[in-house]
Amino acid sequence: MIMNRRSLLTTALTLGAMKAFPGLSYAQARPLVFATFTGSWEEAHKAVLVPAFRKANADAAMVLDPMLSVDQIAKVNAAKANPPIDVMLHDPGPALVAVGQDLVEPYPVEKSAYYKDLIAEAQEPMGPAPFFQVVGLTYNPEAVKSPPTSWADLWKPEFKGRVGITNLNSTLGTGWLVEIAKMRGGSEANVDPGFKALEELKPNLAAVAANPGALATLFQQGQIDISPGNFNAIQILKARGVPVEFVAPKEGAIAFKTTIHIVKNSPNRELAFKLIEAALTPEVQTTLMNPPYLIVPTNSKVTMGGEIARVLAKDTAELKKKFVFQDWKKINEQRSAWIERFNREIKI
Repeated sequence: MIMNRRSLLTTALTLGAMKAFPGLSYAQARPLVFATFTGSWEEAHKAVLVPAFRKANADAAMVLDPMLSVDQIAKVNAAKANPPIDVMLHDPGPALVAVGQDLVEPYPVEKSAYYKDLIAEAQEPMGPAPFFQVVGLTYNPEAVKSPPTSWADLWKPEFKGRVGITNLNSTLGTGWLVEIAKMRGGSEANVDPGFKALEELKPNLAAVAANPGALATLFQQGQIDISPGNFNAIQILKARGVPVEFVAPKEGAIAFKTTIHIVKNSPNRELAFKLIEAALTPEVQTTLMNPPYLIVPTNSKVTMGGEIARVLAKDTAELKKKFVFQDWKKINEQRSAWIERFNREIKI
């Protein structure tokens, strides 16, 4: 069996704890494992959330294990009695799946010092939302001289072979499909117009990325000039000097709340709770709101500023008015079929 670097690190930390405390089982001794997202989310959590958590918890051992939500759910489902993950991070659709499959525990709201300070939309009893993600149009200003204003701009002839999108395994990809379906008369319950639009987009497509992080990398590599994209992923590229900008389309940018959950049967429940508490603090959320991360906060005691206030919203009240929130309960009913159809029909 080939072990990756994170597996080796987890095993080494676990064996060290078992040696120091002989009475501990392997499950009890292993470090806290947080399954964050790949790309910019791993970078942000590694740089900000993990140090804040460890500082407040006697330098407790923990491991970041970045992966898509679908992979998090599969790993926990494969070992429900002894899960290899303690904390999961999910967008709206996968969160509903994780809750529906009884993979997560209710958040101990009564113990939380910060839950009450979250805006109402972030107060999810099965796992609070420490931040929002925002999806709009992203483009290279050196190649695109007139900034796009609508999702429909992706179909313009001048972007032949220069458009990037993600597949439907990502929330970005599925959410964007719903919006282009709405643009042509569809809805969360009917995305056929969206698939017709994707078929028409094929001449312009340069790449279909596996996830938002990979999509952002395509800008860095010069393979695409325009795409739907996550606000924060683009801001990290900008901080590295990559020519890329974000704009909210006139149809409305898409806002997703991303929730964080304690995995059921975790041997590290208390540390899992403390990690989530750290993610909800005004200090961590303020740091993540600032460059280069620019993650939209949900703690009402955080004042929005900088690029977020300039480009997205000056406060959470404006955010709720300005952006599109989708019906993920309805989306989930057909998402698996959409993914299969996309993989079958949208080839470039």
